[in-house]
This record gives sequence, C-alpha cells and structure tokens, in this order.
Amino acid sequence: MKLGIVISSNDPETVWNAFRLGNFALGKGDAVRVFLLGKGVEYEGLDTECFAVSTAMQELVAHGGSIDACGTCLKLRNAGAGAVCALSTMQDLYELTRDSDRLLTF
Repeated sequence: MKLGIVISSNDPETVWNAFRLGNFALGKGDAVRVFLLGKGVEYEGLDTECFAVSTAMQELVAHGGSIDACGTCLKLRNAGAGAVCALSTMQDLYELTRDSDRLLTF
C-alpha cells in the first residue's frame, strides 16, 4: 500500500504519533510519503522529553520513507527545508494525494 500522510500541526504529540504510524507502516512493507504543510513545517524544536519527533523523522527517512515540506509555508516562516525534508510545492502535494492508496491528515 502507498500511504500518504499530511501533517499541518505543530503539536509535538500529534506530529510524533503521525511519524510513529509512518514508521509502523514502513515496517509492514508499505511505502510512506509525508508532506508537511502550514504549521507542520515548524517541526524543528518540537522534541520534548516524551516525544522524540526528530528521531521519528530520521527513522522514517532511514527506512525508505520520504518527507516533503511546503516551500511556500517555509518561506512565510523565513525557514529552510532542513536535513530530512525536501523543499516541495503544491504539485508535490497533488501527486502525493493522487498516488496514495490511503491519505491521512494530522
């Protein structure tokens, strides 16, 4: 299955759970693409004592998943894509939506 995950939250627990699901799906043999949109591009600095967001993101990429970040949303925040994310566009979000067997939003 091709799983698409769109994250538009900057709540550490919500983002961590989205990546936990993505990592679980990768472990089951599914393909996983994540798109960070809106507040979702604010992933840097979300790590807390309970929620290791950056570790979950690194694991997803290390196990074959991909993470895209909305370039317009980053630009509005004067930020860059970072080490684990590719700078992306609405075209990329459209393709993720079109190509996914299941699409989840967080």
